[in-house]
Parts: sequence; C-alpha cells; structure tokens
Amino acid sequence: QVQLVESGGGLVQAGDSLRLSCAASGLIFSNYVMGWFRQALGKEREFVAAISWSGAGTFADSVKGRFTISRGNVKNTVWLQMNRLKPEDTAVYYCAVDLGVITTRANAYDYWGQGTQVTVSS
Repeated sequence: QVQLVESGGGLVQAGDSLRLSCAASGLIFSNYVMGWFRQALGKEREFVAAISWSGAGTFADSVKGRFTISRGNVKNTVWLQMNRLKPEDTAVYYCAVDLGVITTRANAYDYWGQGTQVTVSS
C-alpha cells in the first residue's frame, strides 16, 4: 500500500531554516503530484506547496519566496526547504499524493503522511 513518511521537523528560531523530507513507497512516484500542507493548532489544514511530476512547483502566497519544493524521482522523495521561518509557520506539516492534476485543494489528495511538527519560536 502507499506509505508516506515525513521527517525533518523540529524547534527552530525565527529566521532559521528547516528542510522537510517525505519518503514515498507503494506507488510509481514519478507519475504523481506531491504536495505539502500544514495545520496549526485550532486551525484548518492549509496548502503550502505542490510539485508536478515534471518538477513545476506552486506555492501558497504566505510562503512564496521563502519555501522551495523539489523531488527526487529516483529516491521517491519530496523535499520542502523552508527559509526565513516565522512563528506563524508553526504547524504540523503533512506530505500528500495527488493522483490527478496539480491542485491546492486538500480534498483532492489521495494519500497522506502522519505529519511532522515544526515549531518556530520568536
């Protein structure tokens, strides 16, 4: 079955960087859109970034210019590089697979990881 395992979260200070990883198994990774979402305490899950099979990325306005997304189709891994982190970036970050076209809608994604906590202190 499809499995997604996130890693790389942690506690950092404002202005620091983190790199999240998501290792996928059980699917032909290179065929699918990979996305990152986040959910802060008491808030709804929100789109962060997504990358198509060809490597084209799309980003939420709140992270544009600070975050980048990349994928390694040989390693079946997608990365989220987060720079100039802010306290408002604090959330659980989830990796997800979209078997369709690239989208920012969470309900379009078919498989989800368990999440990794990112905490940014001021």
